[in-house]
Amino acid sequence: ESQTATQPLPVAGLLLCFSAIFQAPPTVRIVHSGLACNIEEERYSERVYTIREGETLELTCLVTGHPRPQIRWTKTAGSASDRFQDSSVFNETLRITNIQRHQGGRYYCKAENGLGSPAIKSIRVDVYYLDDPIVTVHQSIGEAKEQFYYERTVFLRCVANSNPPVRYSWRRGQEVLLQGSDKGVEIYEPFFTQGETKILKLKNLRPQDYANYSCIASVRSVCNIPDKMVSFRLSNKTASPSIKLLVDDPIVVNPGEAITLVCVTTGGEPAPTLSWVRSIGALPEKTVLNGGTLTIPAITSDDAGTYSCIANNNVGNPAKKSTNIIVRALKKGRFWITPDPYHKDDNIQIGREVKISCQVEAVPSEELTFSWFKNGRPLRSSERMVITQTDPDVSPGTTNLDIIDLKFTDFGTYTCVASLKGGGISDISIDVNISSSTVPPNLTVPQEKSPLVTREGDIIELQCQVTGKPKPIILWSRADKEIAMPDGSMQMESYDGILRIVNVSREMTGTYRCQTSQYNGFNVKPREALVQLIVQYPPAVEPAFLEIRQGQGRSITMSCRVLRAYPTRVLTYEWRLGNKLLRTGQFDAHDSTEYIVSSLSRDSYGIYNCNIINEAGAGRCSFLVTGKAYAPEFYYDTYSPLWQNRPRVYSYSLQWTQMNPDAVDRILAYRLGIRQAGQQRWWEQEITVNGNIQKGELITYNLTELIKPEAYEVRLTPITRFGEGDSTIRVIKYSAPVNPHLREFHCGFEDGNICLFTQDDTDNFDWTKQSTATRDTKYTPNTGPNADRSGSKEGFYMYIETSRPRLEGEKARLLSPVFSVAPKNPYGVTNTAYCFSFYYHMYGQHIGSLNVYLRLKGQTTIENPVWSSSGNKGQHWNQARVNIHPTTSFQLIFEGIRGPGIEGDIAIDDVSIVEGECMKADQPANNLRAGAVGTLAHIWLFPVILLMSVLSHQR
Repeated sequence: ESQTATQPLPVAGLLLCFSAIFQAPPTVRIVHSGLACNIEEERYSERVYTIREGETLELTCLVTGHPRPQIRWTKTAGSASDRFQDSSVFNETLRITNIQRHQGGRYYCKAENGLGSPAIKSIRVDVYYLDDPIVTVHQSIGEAKEQFYYERTVFLRCVANSNPPVRYSWRRGQEVLLQGSDKGVEIYEPFFTQGETKILKLKNLRPQDYANYSCIASVRSVCNIPDKMVSFRLSNKTASPSIKLLVDDPIVVNPGEAITLVCVTTGGEPAPTLSWVRSIGALPEKTVLNGGTLTIPAITSDDAGTYSCIANNNVGNPAKKSTNIIVRALKKGRFWITPDPYHKDDNIQIGREVKISCQVEAVPSEELTFSWFKNGRPLRSSERMVITQTDPDVSPGTTNLDIIDLKFTDFGTYTCVASLKGGGISDISIDVNISSSTVPPNLTVPQEKSPLVTREGDIIELQCQVTGKPKPIILWSRADKEIAMPDGSMQMESYDGILRIVNVSREMTGTYRCQTSQYNGFNVKPREALVQLIVQYPPAVEPAFLEIRQGQGRSITMSCRVLRAYPTRVLTYEWRLGNKLLRTGQFDAHDSTEYIVSSLSRDSYGIYNCNIINEAGAGRCSFLVTGKAYAPEFYYDTYSPLWQNRPRVYSYSLQWTQMNPDAVDRILAYRLGIRQAGQQRWWEQEITVNGNIQKGELITYNLTELIKPEAYEVRLTPITRFGEGDSTIRVIKYSAPVNPHLREFHCGFEDGNICLFTQDDTDNFDWTKQSTATRDTKYTPNTGPNADRSGSKEGFYMYIETSRPRLEGEKARLLSPVFSVAPKNPYGVTNTAYCFSFYYHMYGQHIGSLNVYLRLKGQTTIENPVWSSSGNKGQHWNQARVNIHPTTSFQLIFEGIRGPGIEGDIAIDDVSIVEGECMKADQPANNLRAGAVGTLAHIWLFPVILLMSVLSHQR
């Protein structure tokens, strides 16, 4: 549990500033972690990020906007569809470890905060890979004779899956084969494969063509993917595979038996590999494979099907032989009685015909045999007792006993026994009683069983009483609509006429049909009956929960509305505050009830419940009425929040707006808590607020004496006379900001991503990030800085290391991020001036040159020189300041050139770009954040440019 201390803060706070109403729609940029093989920043106006399969993809969405935008990453499969998919990541950083080829595609970062349109940026991720190549061998079609490769034309085909497209080369032994290098060899790509394969054609085989061939697949080392090679030895014995199955087809077995399938090769060079597959689905999990032998222990009906052995040696077509496994089964025995079809009467009567039918499901059906018994004695087919088997296409697995002229002596128990000839399966025996009491069924619903009234969540039994002998299976279904029964089927079977439903829901209200089936009963027109089910449920109401924030002395109205209820009559309501009953009543024509508090006091805050009641229960609306202030919203886009950047400490300009300040009583103060990241204890102090805070008003409070390079958690809680409001927490870090819309940019190279500066790929060597405390103990003396620009041994800077193996004239180039210039003022000013400044250190007898260039968007080949210096400038930091006037997005390039020797290290630090021209040396800086009152230029990111001068004033 965290501790709270109210002693003075270890950091001091300065200047609570209030500035103009501030809201900004979102903007967004995508930056990457640097694991890419290649980034094409502007290809068809889209960035393409190339990464090797198995690497980690890390993309970060940098957003601006206030309130803080919600961020969502989505992906589409490719250019064919730009629709957002459901698989989303709600986080600034999208991280995919061990990325696979199917995860390539277009990734979108979407940021929205309710202001204007959402900001969306996309980047296409291209995953590079190279699979092992495969060589297959074929002879020319129609020339096959006894010997496969005797004076034949042979094709060696090499295929490898890859991205980007693969480049193939062939070797015979150590000799590289090229088109035209050998008249007996032709190398080509089939037109229809689009570079996915390379064919080596050997025309009319010669003795020298019997050799070892190698296919090398290459993607030209993109992403450092090595080439891959596969070899094939072609000889006069090379032949496609042939196999033999040492089993019957089909194989009929009993469940529980072990079965072994044996497959052997009868030809093929090189030796083929054998594999087993099943026609539908995978091989059973319990399958044991040993070369060409497949064993299934304790086989079941689920394991039945066609099994195939496949032999492959990449020569010609694979060989395949199959067998069908049939597992014996007998199940689902049923019977039915059919009265004389020539009489309309459904009863069995002496002197009329009656037919008894028995049915089973049998596998294999051709092994099924039936035998009939009467009172335990075997029956044979005769003129009056005719035994037949129904055509399998009409009614499979069915036998009939026709009693042509029923006599009194024919009454008794008839038994049909189903068995399989192969044995090993238990017989199914079905008894049918024929007597004077054998009568067709009748269905009724007990009077008290329809309509049935129940409550949601209960267990209910729907009942149809069936009379007659024998009693058939009853089928239940919905009578009022074509929808499924509770178990998901369209019909449910019942042997006793009862349908039991567990956990009844309101959707189950309706009419149900019960009807007789022919099974285990009479084969006559079905008897039907209907049962009505009524499901009662308590009122569904809205809102289920609502928080109402309001200051003392103001009025509030709470309303609770009925959406659905059954029964709808006799609805009553009661309003309560805690346990105190406020009001009760009964609904008339309205479907809602209201409760008004005309003047809130401290006693009238709390939880209000409105219970709406019917026979089935109650629905509840809950209202939390509170005077708590809403949370403040931190402003994350402060330009250059770091200031007073001293050797060991820094200051931070903390900014926020107050959410819905007018909803509750006036905010009297903020409680500010701060702690180092990872610590338990909060240090707290109160910041008094004078006057009313306006909605969207940007509040600034400066934190000083923060220890470098620690990060801090800051907690801000508004306080009214009601008490503490909702808190909000953010982390502040010692790092340079990244500004997609440039007003101010400051970089001291302290953070891990060096403010998104990047190394130029076209130079000879790189700039290096270093601090005096971390530099190599073998550093070159008499050159380079002994501290960063602020004098700190721990602070970082960028420098060029000119020791060996560097040579005179070699260049190192460092590229700034791409900056978007401020929107142009439509009322006269045509472009914007920026003051670009940096500190440089050029000390040593071999100092070369430091050049700075400006590169404008769309002019990647044109670099405009803006500053240059050469030679030894002494053991100290110097500042360069220059005005630049970019007309479009731009980059700055620092170019360090090595001089004639090793004592030529050049360093840079504290790069800044600020809107407006550089001030003259004798003009004092207007530093509001140091406590002075002055003019603050604010950023308006609305679609329409607002020309405003915003005055900050101290309250």
